Formats: sequence, structure tokens, C-alpha cells
Amino acid sequence: MTLLLEFLFDYGLFLAKTLTVLAGVGLVVVLVFRSRQSSEHREHLEITDLKDRFRTLTFAIKEFSVSKKDYKALVKAERKREKEREKAGESDRKRLFVIEFNGDIRASEVGALRVLVTALLMEAHDGDQVLVRLDNAGGMVSEHGLAASQLARIRKQGIPLTVAVDKVAASGGYLMACVANKIIAAPFAVVGSIGVLAELPNFHRLLDRYGVDFELHTAGEYKRTLTLFGENTDEGREKLREQLEETHRLFKSFVAENRPDLDLERVATGEYWHGQRAVELGLVDEIQTSDDFLLSASRDMELLKLKYRAHKKPIERLLSSVRAAIDQVLVTWRR
Repeated sequence: MTLLLEFLFDYGLFLAKTLTVLAGVGLVVVLVFRSRQSSEHREHLEITDLKDRFRTLTFAIKEFSVSKKDYKALVKAERKREKEREKAGESDRKRLFVIEFNGDIRASEVGALRVLVTALLMEAHDGDQVLVRLDNAGGMVSEHGLAASQLARIRKQGIPLTVAVDKVAASGGYLMACVANKIIAAPFAVVGSIGVLAELPNFHRLLDRYGVDFELHTAGEYKRTLTLFGENTDEGREKLREQLEETHRLFKSFVAENRPDLDLERVATGEYWHGQRAVELGLVDEIQTSDDFLLSASRDMELLKLKYRAHKKPIERLLSSVRAAIDQVLVTWRR
């Protein structure tokens, strides 16, 4: 009996060790596979057929609104129309490419926008159009300038570009919007804010109170105009104001180039306006939501929403979340 118990104990111990080793090997295999899979799919382009999506939702409503007989007839008729569209050929279809740009202070989606615009320009043909659904309250000059230049690439290729402002296109957001052939806005969308600002706290007096010295060494008279911790001078403040005025002149020049009929003396004051007033001032061409624009375009065009996704490491996702949280605090504080 004792020998049997010892045998069972030894066998159980051996089995446990074997299972542990197999589990470890299996985990390693899974991790390697997932690592290879993620490296092979570090980026991809998502294409959503909005027309098909809307059609599916519409038929879901019809299914509960009409009799089964009528619903079957509707489905049959739709299938017939779909076959007719397929016979017409892919090259004959007019397409509306839809891009969404949700801005932040750093215009962090500009990297994805660059890829989307390049891919779009390589594929677009006569009859295609682009709709950018823009939600952007502005931020850093260079980043938003780059975003605007990406949209300008579309217009320069002769592809009709419409920018839809459902919520806000202010400051750097309007810098992007003004590139479009046509700007539409919802009635209460915020538009404008053609101006430049710089703001920063200064802790010099606080440091001086506690006997903390701060040293800043530069080469170049205006390498640094204002600082967070040093003692700022009137000369430095005046130089910063000169730089802001120069940036504002560039901003106004860019807007004037793309919307030459604007009265810049009236609208380039840093103020913002809501939809209808923005139309009256010439900042916007028409009051219309992006939803109504898509509905109208769906009658004779295919609606393809493009979204670019790039794989990020966990630490990159964490840092992005932290930056987004800081940006949100800054925007709230500025308001």
C-alpha cells in the first residue's frame, strides 16, 4: 500500500512538472506568435462603407415598420439595384472619401492625416470628392500648419474638398478649414479665432524668496525671450510680441490666399463666431451639418470613411493618454 502511494505521489509530481513545462512552452509560443503578428500588422487602413451602413440601419427600421411581404419586396428590389450598380463597373462609381480629424493642442492626428492623404491621392480619379469632418479648437502653430498643408495637397490635385464643422474650427482649426473649396458648419458651431497667443507662468519671485538661483545661458540675443524661472525683461516681452505679430501676419496671409473675399480687418481679430454669423462674415459658405451633406451625397456617390491606425507600444499609449489629459487641462484653463 505504501509503495502504491509513493508511486502515485511521484507520478503526480512528475505530471505536475510536465504540465508546468508544457504550459510555459505554450505561453512562449503564444507570445512569439502575437509578437510576430503585431509586428506584421503595425499599421492598417480601415475603410467603412457608410452608404452600406446607413442602408443596413434603414432596412432595420423598415423591417419593423412594414409587413413581412412588403419587407421581402424591398429587400429583393435593393438586391436588384445592387446588381445593377455592380454591372455599372467600379471605375464609373463616384466616391466621396470621408476623413475625420479630431484636433488637440499638438494636432497629434496629423501623422495619420499625412498617410491618408498620400494614399487617397494615389487612388483618386475624376469624379471623386473628399469630406473632412473637422473638430479642432487650435493649438501649436507648426503642427496645425502642417495639418493645413496636408489638406492643401488635396485641393492642389483638383479634388473637390469640403470641410464640415459640426462643433468647432477655431484658430489652428480654422487654418485647416480655410483650405477647403467649401466650408459648411452647423448652426451653433464655433468658427474663427484668427489670432495668436502665448502664455506662461513665471516663478522667479517665488524662487528668489527662497534663495533659489536660476541660470540660463544662451548664444544668440533672442534665443530665449521669456522664461519660466528667470527674471523676464521688457525687452524680452517686446521681442515676443513682435514674434506673435509676425506669426499673425502669416496666419492672415494664408487665410487671404485661400479665401480672398474675406474682410481680414474684420475677422482677424482673434474673435470667434457661431455658424450663421460666420456665414454672414464669409468665414463659412453654408449652414449644413456633415450628416446632411452625407445624406445628400449618398444619392449618387459611394461614401467611404477612411481611418489610419498605427500599432503603438503600451508605453507609447500610456504617454499619449497622459499628454491628452494634460492638453485637456490646458484647454480648460485657457477657456
